Amino acid sequence: MIVSRLSVAKNRQLLQCGYQGGIIFGPSLLGHSEAFTSGLFPQRGTIVIETVASFGLMFFFFQMGVKTDLGTMLRPGRMAVVIGASISLLTLGLTTPLSLLLKSYVPMDKSLASSLPLIAASQSMSAFPNIAFLLTELKMLNTNIGRLAMSASLFCDVIGISLTAIGFTVMEHSTLERLALAFASVILLLAVIAYVFRPILMWILTKTKEETVVGELFVITIFCTVLLAGLVSEFLGQHFIFGPVILGLAVPEGPPLGSALTAKLDLLITGLLYPTFLTVSGLKTNFFEINFQSMWIVMTVVIFAALVKIGVVLLVAHHTEMPSREALVLGLLLNTRGICELIVYNLWKDSQILSNQEFTLAVLGVVAVTAITTPIVRALYDPSRHQFPTRRRTIQQAKDGAELRVLVCIHNQDNVPTVVNLLEASSATEESPIAVIALLLVELVGRVAPMLIAHSPLETLETNASTSRSSHIINALHQYRVYNEGCVTIQSFSAISHKETMHEDICRVAFEQNATLVIIPFHKHWAIDGGIESVDRTIQHMNTKVLEKAPCSVGILVDRGILRGSLSILNSQSMYHVAVLYIGGPDDVESLSYGARMANHNNVTLTVIRFLLFGSDNARDRKLDNDLINEVCHANTGNEDFSYQEQVVRDGTGLASSIRGLEEFFDLILVGRQHQASTLTQGLGAWTECPELGVIGDFLASSDFDSTASVLVIQHQRVLGGRLISRAVKPMVNDRDIPLQSMQSHAVAETTARDSGTAWAISMDRM
Repeated sequence: MIVSRLSVAKNRQLLQCGYQGGIIFGPSLLGHSEAFTSGLFPQRGTIVIETVASFGLMFFFFQMGVKTDLGTMLRPGRMAVVIGASISLLTLGLTTPLSLLLKSYVPMDKSLASSLPLIAASQSMSAFPNIAFLLTELKMLNTNIGRLAMSASLFCDVIGISLTAIGFTVMEHSTLERLALAFASVILLLAVIAYVFRPILMWILTKTKEETVVGELFVITIFCTVLLAGLVSEFLGQHFIFGPVILGLAVPEGPPLGSALTAKLDLLITGLLYPTFLTVSGLKTNFFEINFQSMWIVMTVVIFAALVKIGVVLLVAHHTEMPSREALVLGLLLNTRGICELIVYNLWKDSQILSNQEFTLAVLGVVAVTAITTPIVRALYDPSRHQFPTRRRTIQQAKDGAELRVLVCIHNQDNVPTVVNLLEASSATEESPIAVIALLLVELVGRVAPMLIAHSPLETLETNASTSRSSHIINALHQYRVYNEGCVTIQSFSAISHKETMHEDICRVAFEQNATLVIIPFHKHWAIDGGIESVDRTIQHMNTKVLEKAPCSVGILVDRGILRGSLSILNSQSMYHVAVLYIGGPDDVESLSYGARMANHNNVTLTVIRFLLFGSDNARDRKLDNDLINEVCHANTGNEDFSYQEQVVRDGTGLASSIRGLEEFFDLILVGRQHQASTLTQGLGAWTECPELGVIGDFLASSDFDSTASVLVIQHQRVLGGRLISRAVKPMVNDRDIPLQSMQSHAVAETTARDSGTAWAISMDRM
């Protein structure tokens, strides 16, 4: 899987390095000397290299077919169809007549005159592999523009493959009878792949579990079938990559089969076969045969075609709601050139349709357009920028009775019991309902394009083994919704993408679904014996990015539910013990607000523990914190399952000691990620292993904290309207402190809220 991600990210570098290496050793530089060429690349060796390059091409396009989502290719969205069809047909319809005009009125070589219309027609290509590699390099795969560009390019490929197959058939057969027979043979090949090969694969997959490793014999058989498909394509008068491409599209993408095939091919293709083809292309390039007049003629056609594509996308955007800036970026992306154009030009050169000069000019056009468009896209579009909310999205700022919208990100189905307990403890009522947005995080394996799938509330996912994990998760959430009928709504999504860019989908869904709180999984997974079973650093990186860019509050869930047997509080009379650790700061206020909501649940006992520094007398900060806590205590007057404690400590060591005393008393601990600068936390940060949790959160999640309690580390909303915000806590009222009953003479005090008859509120300074 790691090799797969690296191969996608490095394909454009391979294109540059392989082609540049071929130019260096080709006739343009060192190979200009015949003695050097005959010594380094003798005729017999050249044939071997070109044969290896052909095999590399065949398996490269088979792999791309495997990674391509056939459903998206055949059923793209309306916008993708309009853009894809427009840029393909209009570019072809405008650029080809231009080439004919130039051919008629501008003096040029005979060879260029005969090949210029073909070069012009090739400019209509917007190949999916080229665009996928560029989007990966620019980290735009998960953006709306990136998804639209890939969908449009896939539809362009449908048109391109169809026209290419028709063109090859027409060129290879002169009589009508032979032409009809050739078309029938191609249709028969497609039918065999679609109605024999694919059903066999699907039948085998129904017998294979998702976690099962695909057998080596099965993989080898498929690879031999790829070679056979290439041979049959040649017999039918098609290019030898036609059969492997269609065969790859017939293979179900993703695990277990698609990921197994791509894993086997990645290293071989990226390390040997693909670079060999690129090097061969470079060896055929000869700058010394370029005529200046021929160069400007070809470049005129290339630039005109690029402008037509951009103009078509801008025209479509004018009649839709797409912003002009995004339309310009999309038009530039669809001008991306690469491996697909090189294949066409190599084929034409081998068929002597292109001379050395035209081949070199055509390849230079590919390099020039890509070299120009890529930096312009970088300048116009920053994928790290998101849409930001213009109002606060926090639990603290929510109005009384407002719907709590929680986005829960689930990566491992073992986390589901703890997630369901957390949601149930959040106390959904008819007066204050909960909207759960479940986002299933699925690593992109055996595919090129990431996907964000919205599941229907009534959808069942038990159709095959590859969706069994999602089915279990959605069914568990469905049971939670049924138990809270009328108080809970659930919308489920699946985000299929690379872990390195998964945070983009999380932030996007959080923004579009107006989430108040995002809950993301911790990167460590506990074993049943209390040890750390696994550590996923890519999840840790994802969490860090979400904390930086989320449009609302964020909670990192440290799941230790497996240590307690994952007992569900649904349909249970057992109590769920929750603690809120309060030191001070906006993050602690947000965790206190969430805990205060949980106190309304009949099966939840809430304990608010406030840590005070001995000898500290910051009257303003103490007053603000007192007012906030007093409101919570006042709201829970008469609630026997609510308690409040104050623990006075002298330093970080005393704080750590006090927290250790809580190890065996709670099922869930809520704590803010960051706290006000204080002597309380000094020294604790020296041993921090997970900075994304903050000092206290890291201590609670460490193996030194011998507890079975799960931990939710909460960060208050950081971003508002595209700006980083940092607000002080300010109460709306100032009232007397609630009296405390002394429980320990030097350290602990506990109180139960008493009715003061005063209205209380929690707020923050408005900017």
